[in-house]
Amino acid sequence: MEEVFNLVNAMSPYLLLGFLFAGILHAFIPGAIYSRYLSGHGFRSVFYATLFGIPLPLCSCGVIPTAMSLRREGASKGATVSFLIATPETGVDSIAATYSLMGLPFAIVRPISAFFTSLFAGCLVNSFDNAPESSTTKKTETKEDKSEGHNAHCHCGDDASHNNSFLGKVKEALYYGFVEMLGDIGKWLFIGLLIAGLITVFVPESLFEVFKDNTLLSMLLVLCIAIPMYICATGSIPIAVALIMKGLTPGAALVLLMAGPACNMASILVINKVLGKKTLILYLLSIITGAVIAGTIIDQLPKEWFMPTLMLSAHCEGDASAWINYASTIALCLLFINVLWQRFKHPHSHCHSEGHAHTHQPNNNSNIKEVIIKGMNCSHCRANATKALLSIPGITSVDIDLATGRAQISGETSLEAIQEALASLGFSAEEA
Repeated sequence: MEEVFNLVNAMSPYLLLGFLFAGILHAFIPGAIYSRYLSGHGFRSVFYATLFGIPLPLCSCGVIPTAMSLRREGASKGATVSFLIATPETGVDSIAATYSLMGLPFAIVRPISAFFTSLFAGCLVNSFDNAPESSTTKKTETKEDKSEGHNAHCHCGDDASHNNSFLGKVKEALYYGFVEMLGDIGKWLFIGLLIAGLITVFVPESLFEVFKDNTLLSMLLVLCIAIPMYICATGSIPIAVALIMKGLTPGAALVLLMAGPACNMASILVINKVLGKKTLILYLLSIITGAVIAGTIIDQLPKEWFMPTLMLSAHCEGDASAWINYASTIALCLLFINVLWQRFKHPHSHCHSEGHAHTHQPNNNSNIKEVIIKGMNCSHCRANATKALLSIPGITSVDIDLATGRAQISGETSLEAIQEALASLGFSAEEA
């Protein structure tokens, strides 16, 4: 469909730039810096969680185990919730893509709205849900503080094997951005583009006329659809563009961009299980309140500021910049084909991780446990599951197949300990 091609062609240069920035953030900023600043119940932890979360290009499923991993490492409930909201709502890739299709005002309003919503949510949780730290969190912190030489590395696919040289980090950045990241969100981006095309073709222009004088009603309708639905920050953009072109207000479209990526049934179930019902209620209340307030504010501003058709028409002109778009689209398609080929060539690619003290020791088959992990959807899920398992005393190596969820775990431990560690991230496990 021509509409879908125009959307892809407009987004391609910014998606490539966003994936590159995502890789640079991953390779050059140590992961330990995040957990270091997120402990404590004060405003500081919430502020840093929000600040760290906004540029991180984690998808809506990948942020769940990442946030729960930070929680295991000592992050407060408020900081965890702030991170859960800020990270999937934005990201350098989605900010760039927002600018490409929806213009500079939307690209500015979106991260600002996410920032204040996340800040509000974190402060609210720390104020009203200040229950004592769980024994699991305390135990994990104590164990990690006392265990030396047990830091894990996770080598996935053709990663640069965490080479500390500049060239090694550049390779790691490129692999993460254009292979892992593209593989994680590529499917959801395609689904978003397909839905946008279907909306453009089949949704009548008169559908949203009923909401013409009641933008609050349109926002509530969008919330009812967006909150349970899984949609990533980048994949939500073409859907929002299509809805605005069909008559939905920019404010209601912003509600979709905020609530859709920040909340879905998976995150609701995990937050309820790991952080508790009170935190879940505050989490949902913050997302709904922040999205409606932000949407109401931009609906009071000049509507022409937020009309995506202006950006689309600018990108579709036959000037020199159009060749950049076409070249970027071709490059993006080739990169995506490469991801599909890698998965076809290695359908059961593993993420093998070992503790340093046991790198050269052979595995004893009698000490290998095989479990099926449920709930993993992307490379971030696998990496966090690996890290959680390696934090269990007695485990020497972990080998996880993301496609099947099968994990081979070497070392002296119990199934109950494995299940407890994975449950803290929102995953479940059963013996294979």
